[in-house]
Amino acid sequence: MINLVKVQLENLGMSGGNADTLCKIISAVIILIMAYLSYMITKRIILKIVKVVAEKSKATWDDILLKRRVFHRLAQLVPALIIYIVAPLFPWAQMWIQRLCISYMIIIGLLAIDALLNTIVDIYRTYEISKQRPIKGYVQVIKIFLYVISVIFIISTLMERSPWGLLSGLGALTAVLMLVFKDSILGLVASIQLSSNNMVRIGDWIEMSKYGADGDVIDVSLNTVKVQNWDKTITTIPTYALMSDSFKNWRGMTESGGRRIKRAVNIDMNSIKFCTSEMLDRFEKFQLLCDYIKQKRVEIAEYNKEQNIDTSELINGRNLTNIGCFRAYLAAYLRNHPLIHNDMTFLVRHLSPTQNGLPVQVYVFSTDYEWANYEAIQADILDHILAVVPEFELRVFQNPSGSDFRQLAGAARQE
Repeated sequence: MINLVKVQLENLGMSGGNADTLCKIISAVIILIMAYLSYMITKRIILKIVKVVAEKSKATWDDILLKRRVFHRLAQLVPALIIYIVAPLFPWAQMWIQRLCISYMIIIGLLAIDALLNTIVDIYRTYEISKQRPIKGYVQVIKIFLYVISVIFIISTLMERSPWGLLSGLGALTAVLMLVFKDSILGLVASIQLSSNNMVRIGDWIEMSKYGADGDVIDVSLNTVKVQNWDKTITTIPTYALMSDSFKNWRGMTESGGRRIKRAVNIDMNSIKFCTSEMLDRFEKFQLLCDYIKQKRVEIAEYNKEQNIDTSELINGRNLTNIGCFRAYLAAYLRNHPLIHNDMTFLVRHLSPTQNGLPVQVYVFSTDYEWANYEAIQADILDHILAVVPEFELRVFQNPSGSDFRQLAGAARQE
C-alpha cells in the first residue's frame, strides 16, 4: 500500500524524498482512521448487540458485566490489535510500535480483568453466603499481584528483556516491598482470620469505641472495614485493628431472637414496710397478683401456726412486705407481656442498697430487637412500673429539686 501511494505521488511530479515522507504520513493517517473506525464499529454495533442480548436475558451476571464495563474495556483492544498487525508496513518504527501496542494491550487487559474481578465480587454478594464469607479482601490481593506482574511485563516489553530476569531481581527489593505493602499484608492476614473465625460479616452491628464506630458493617475489604454508624456517618477501621483490638459484635443478639432490657427503679427505703391485712385484701384485687397473695397467705398462716408464732405483731414470724409484693407483681406482669421472652434470662431482683435508695432491677429480653420497637417496648414497661409503684405504698427515690426546696421554704414561712 505504501509503495502504491508513493508511486502515485511521484507520478504527480513530487520528488522521491518528499513523496516518501508524505507517503508515510498518509499511510499512518489511514491506519489511524481504520483503527478508530474499527473501535467505533465495535462500540456502536457489537456492544449494542451485546447490551440488547444481556437486557433480554433473565440472568443477572451479564447485566453486572455491562455495569462494570467489561465489554467496553475489551473493545479498546481492537484498534491496538489492528495497529500491531500493520506495524510491519513501517519497518523503521515497527519495533517500537509493536512494543507500545503490547504495553497498551497489557494495560487494557489488566483493566478488563480488574472489572471482571469486580463483577465476580458483585455476583458473589447476591448470595447469602457473602455476608458470612466476604471475598473482597482476597480479590484485592489478586489485583495487587496482577498490577505488579503487569508493570513487570510492560517494563520488560519496552526494554526488550525477559520478565523472569526482572522477577528474580525483585528479591533484593523484598524489604522495600514489605514496607510499602505493610498495611496490605497485615490486612490480608487479618481478613483471612476474620473470615475463617467468622468474626465479622457484612450487616453485623459492631461497636468499637476506640475508632468511634457503632453501627452496621457495610464493607469488608483488604485494608479497611467500613461501618455505617447510627447517625449515618461512615467510620473506616483498619482490618488488622479488628484482630489487635477488642470490639463488640451484636450478631449474637440478633441470632438469639431477643434483646436485653436492663432497667432499675430506685425505691425510697423509708417506704418499705410489712403488709397489713387491709393491704393484702387490696392487693388481692390486682388480677396479676391475686393467686400469689392467696397462696402466700395460706402458706404463711400454716407456717406461723406450726411454729406457734404470735401474729399480733407483724415483726413476728413470716409476713409479706410491700416491696416483695411489688416484685411479684412485676414478675407476673412481665410473664404475661406478649413481647417478653419467657425462655431467656428472666429476673426481677434487688440490687445493693445505695444512698439513692433500693434499686429494683428488671432483667429480661424482648422478642423484638429492632431498635425503634425495642425502645418503645422498654419505655412502655418503665412507664407502667413507675405508675404502679404508689399502688404498693412505695415511693420512687428522687433527689430534691428546686421546687421541693421552694415548697419547704414556703411551709416554713407560713409557720
